[in-house]
Amino acid sequence: MFAHEERLDAKRDRTLVRPGFRERIEELLRGQWGEPVIVLRLSDNTLAFDVPGRRLDGTVKGKKLIRRFFWNIVRGIGTAVGYVLYLAHNSAGGKASTERVAQVKGPENAMVLDLVDRLRGAKGPWLACSPSSLAIVDTGSTFTDPADAPPPRILWQARRPQAPEVDLRGRTITWPDGSTFEFPLHGRTEDRHLRTFLGPQGTINWT
Repeated sequence: MFAHEERLDAKRDRTLVRPGFRERIEELLRGQWGEPVIVLRLSDNTLAFDVPGRRLDGTVKGKKLIRRFFWNIVRGIGTAVGYVLYLAHNSAGGKASTERVAQVKGPENAMVLDLVDRLRGAKGPWLACSPSSLAIVDTGSTFTDPADAPPPRILWQARRPQAPEVDLRGRTITWPDGSTFEFPLHGRTEDRHLRTFLGPQGTINWT
């Protein structure tokens, strides 16, 4: 029983976002941009891609073939086990789809790839936006004490007129070539934080 409780505590620690990280990013970017800033912790889950030339996990097709071969074997075993468990869990229910929904979509060499390729290596990814700017920031692990963490690191940023269009209510970023990034948030805390900025008819309360 104690071991089970320890595993639950460890899981909570891995998903925890300690106070202080958001505030450090807000201070950094308000100073650079001179505008109010909304900062949202992004999910740590692996993104799914629907872009020609990219695999589902975002890696480039045709590269790292040997490593990919052995990884596919391991993943195939894991998928088989997961599918058996899924069937057992849903045997009494209706039909459900197991297909992953792609958050990254676009044509070959899509403009969205510049952002998400930088995002994929982040240990503590955040999305920051203002009325005219957008950035992806990495703070490193967010369950450590912010006082012991490295300074926030800007991985990618863009300002108007180069910045893509952001729909915070729909959680979607759209580029001129039609490519999109539907950004997943890091749990209910971030959902609630975002809702505090959403006004009627799609307006954003920046102050």
